[in-house]
Amino acid sequence: MKLEIIRETLKNKSLKKEFAVITNLINGESEIFFPGCDLSEMFSKYSERIEKTFNLNKNGIIENSEIFVQTYKNPIKVIIVGAVDISIYLIDYAKNLNFEIIIIDPRGYFASKERFPDTKIINKWPIEAFNEIETNSKTALVTLTHDPKIDDPALQYALKNKFFYIGALGSKKTHEKRCSRLIEAGFKEIELEKINGPIGIKLGGKSPSEIALSIISQLVSEKYKNKI
Repeated sequence: MKLEIIRETLKNKSLKKEFAVITNLINGESEIFFPGCDLSEMFSKYSERIEKTFNLNKNGIIENSEIFVQTYKNPIKVIIVGAVDISIYLIDYAKNLNFEIIIIDPRGYFASKERFPDTKIINKWPIEAFNEIETNSKTALVTLTHDPKIDDPALQYALKNKFFYIGALGSKKTHEKRCSRLIEAGFKEIELEKINGPIGIKLGGKSPSEIALSIISQLVSEKYKNKI
């Protein structure tokens, strides 16, 4: 690989761009791939398969070719509102996945470094906390406090900013009340369909670890459904 490609790769990573390095294993020539951009003649006939590999966040040799794809994608940002026991297990499950975890909880006695080592914690109310977080349509929100004063502002923010995944803990009855409050706040019913409530895939589990498993399973499912 040429020094120029190495430098460009490092630069793009530092700028948090999403791209791939494609290499012809026969002659060693490499090129930087960005979605939607044209490729050189050497790689252009593989462009659809390169883009598919990139969208699936995979690395490897394209079938029946000599083209190797190395994908570089930013970690998906998962914002957890509520430093509860479920959050502990949720973070454990996410350790080997491509997720960047941030916990928001104004209650410092719950959200502490002792309970959540090596995790970014913001001990502020959601309205203040989101001022410190860069979010986009690839961000996910998980609300777990059961406290409308904490959960509702976070849900409103996620809906307005079109997060790719929004989940809220609580029973069907709790969710109905939650939706009523959001409608009173000006949201439409069709917008509220974006909220997974009750949160998680229906596995039947009741313990914090089982609920966390159902949440992470749903989150991974939505990740690939949205090709993130």
